[in-house]
Amino acid sequence: MRAVSFDVSMPRFLLAKSIGRVSDAVLYGALSGVSLREVEEPALPGPRWVRLETILGGICGTDIANLTYAASPALEPFGSFPAVIGHEVLARVVEVGSEVRGIETGQRVVVDPMISCLVRGLARGEWCSSCATGLPSTCENAGESGLQTVAGKPLARGLMIGYHRSLPGGWGERLVAHESQLHAVPDVLSDRAAVLIEPLAIAVHAVLSSTPRAEEPVLVIGSGPIALATVWALRATGFRGEVVAQTKRRHEAQLARALGASAVVTPGAEARQALVDTGAQAYLPIVGPEVYAGGGFPLILDCVGSKDSVMQALRFASARGRVVMLGCAAQISRLDFTLLWARELEVRGFIGYGTEHFRDGARHTFQITQEFLTESSAPVEHMITHVFPLSQYRDALRAATNRAASGSVKVLLAPVD
Repeated sequence: MRAVSFDVSMPRFLLAKSIGRVSDAVLYGALSGVSLREVEEPALPGPRWVRLETILGGICGTDIANLTYAASPALEPFGSFPAVIGHEVLARVVEVGSEVRGIETGQRVVVDPMISCLVRGLARGEWCSSCATGLPSTCENAGESGLQTVAGKPLARGLMIGYHRSLPGGWGERLVAHESQLHAVPDVLSDRAAVLIEPLAIAVHAVLSSTPRAEEPVLVIGSGPIALATVWALRATGFRGEVVAQTKRRHEAQLARALGASAVVTPGAEARQALVDTGAQAYLPIVGPEVYAGGGFPLILDCVGSKDSVMQALRFASARGRVVMLGCAAQISRLDFTLLWARELEVRGFIGYGTEHFRDGARHTFQITQEFLTESSAPVEHMITHVFPLSQYRDALRAATNRAASGSVKVLLAPVD
């Protein structure tokens, strides 16, 4: 089958770090570890597994960071390569194992890409504490090979499909998944809405885990898919207070408003004014940028993860405010943490999704997100700006990487013609 594969090597890392800024050939071109090629399609690993044909696969900011070697190497032990990329997957069922229940051929499904202890083949009594509580996004066995075999070999190490040698991701024509990873898509949802369930669920998980207090303003930093998904998730979960979205470009601002933002500001003077409007007073130290006291945002969701966005979140938070890290912040030099302890701030990071306790009991974040999508009239599909066939994956990566030039928000691949 055709698939976009990625392989990691030290020479490619050095090339990307040295001349990657002037030539994208070393990032996803001929000199990179990214290529469209024929790969072996895995057989069903067992009776509770399902074969899928990809309908749409999303390109995530995390994918770009990894393919360009901009991500921290800290999580490298929890992946295995070469791997077929793609963890945002809408697919159609083409074959089910003999013990699969509730999933039928022809159904559309979205795939939870996280590889749990169950998927690894461990008995329930051997599950890690994260998987036992329904949160496999932080599975503590991700660095180990599994008991489950694929094509006669032990399941390779790895936290999620898309960065996993044994289990292909969604940038290929077909893949296999354990039944526990699949969530059927109702007919009422279009393909374009359904493929967004994974990134939307990240925002839903973060919002449900850090519920904003009524009448307190919330600041969302970022203008990419996760930031826009966060604006949507705040409204979908029932928050009716002020949501200030910080975006860079006009079309992103329009999307933020359509998805529920009360106000939209650009970085710099407009963002500063929004902070001052909360009652914050500016003070200028002998050196360095101004700092503030009074007012501030009790909840800030940083969906960028850069040095500038992290510093802004710490500076704009109210005393004892909460900062939620959704942007994949990596190695940041000369980051000043003074305001973290001086303002007694709480900082939490979130990755993925899992079992949520919401409304009428415990359900997976994907199920709750689907419910929100059917209830909401917000135009989430407008986040999708580009769709490319698999053969044009390099153009797709260029569009996703250079958003200022392409005007992209969410870029998709359509592997099957």
